[in-house]
Amino acid sequence: MDVQTWYLKTSKLALALAIIHSKPADRSSREYTEHLATLVAQKEPKCQSKVEALEAEVLQLRQQLFLSRISSGLFKNGHDVFPAVLPDQEPTSSENTLALMDDSGCVLSNEQRSEPAELSQHWLESCSPPSLLPLPLENKPYPALDNPPSSHMQFLQHLLELKKLTESSSLKIYLAHFEKDSSIVSESVLKLLDGLITFYRNPKLPSSSFWTQAVGTLARLASDFNLSNHILKKCSKKLEEFEKTLLQAIIGNSSINRFQVQHYVSQSLVTLGSCSVLRKSIILLLLSEVNSFVDHLGAINQDQGSYDVTRYENIFSLFWILEQLLQQEIQGDPALHIDHSSPEIQTFLQKHDETIFRLSDAFPLFTFYLWRLGILLNSAEMETVEKESFP
Repeated sequence: MDVQTWYLKTSKLALALAIIHSKPADRSSREYTEHLATLVAQKEPKCQSKVEALEAEVLQLRQQLFLSRISSGLFKNGHDVFPAVLPDQEPTSSENTLALMDDSGCVLSNEQRSEPAELSQHWLESCSPPSLLPLPLENKPYPALDNPPSSHMQFLQHLLELKKLTESSSLKIYLAHFEKDSSIVSESVLKLLDGLITFYRNPKLPSSSFWTQAVGTLARLASDFNLSNHILKKCSKKLEEFEKTLLQAIIGNSSINRFQVQHYVSQSLVTLGSCSVLRKSIILLLLSEVNSFVDHLGAINQDQGSYDVTRYENIFSLFWILEQLLQQEIQGDPALHIDHSSPEIQTFLQKHDETIFRLSDAFPLFTFYLWRLGILLNSAEMETVEKESFP
């Protein structure tokens, strides 16, 4: 018998003896044990919520300490960590979302419109020595949520900005701390993904631009070589779940007024796909759905049956996303291009001409988009071959 088994059996025996000795005279040992088990079960949800709250607090404190170590190392080396103005960032899909809402006639509150500016100001205010990057855990500029991921996104944004500064100053402080405490970043990404998955399972418009900013932050993290190597090891399954959640939010939406939501979610997928590492899996996921629907339409056309009009309309959002991602693929680094020997791409290309021929009369618009996708896939493959042959 090993030590662990011995301790377990000894503990069970001690618990049984304690229950027998402490039971009331008018109850049997069995009744008293069941009564104690009921009391513990009633307290378990409260204890669980307390544990979760404490775990969240511990993670936030670890985030603060992690950023403080990096920034303090920069101060000791005589570098100014905090610029007067935040570095310019590429426009995120949140700008497109706001433009979409303006065009659609929906009114956004002033609070929602000012979030990016408030975030920048809050970032600057929170980054002053000697406190060394305290995370903005209070007075958050975002709406109250049941499971707020805003602090995790702000931590990751802080981390990305500090990483830029450490690289520009030729210091290795960041990497030294990150290699030691990479679990902090991974746990923060997982918490952020949990919040994103919860929201995108039933997205509502108009919504806070926080969500599109969070997707953009994930894309930036996955695009970073040092960060992505650690994050993808622990967060790959959760990222895959998030991609499938975004897909389902488009395909599974049967609401009459679904098109604005679908455009919003589609833009989030394009933003996520701006990272070449994530773009591969997104393209294959969408192509798999397109291939499935092609088979469905082929069977319907052959039997002259009825088809799901809602699914047919929703598939055009996938066509738009695939076109955006494939154009990025053509313009990107050929070393990072998607493998065209993958089953999803091979299935699509093998059936491409035959599908267009069979379905063009019944579904002309659908086959037109299939034709466009075929051109883009072949162009991406030819571009890769040419760049490899003539570097």
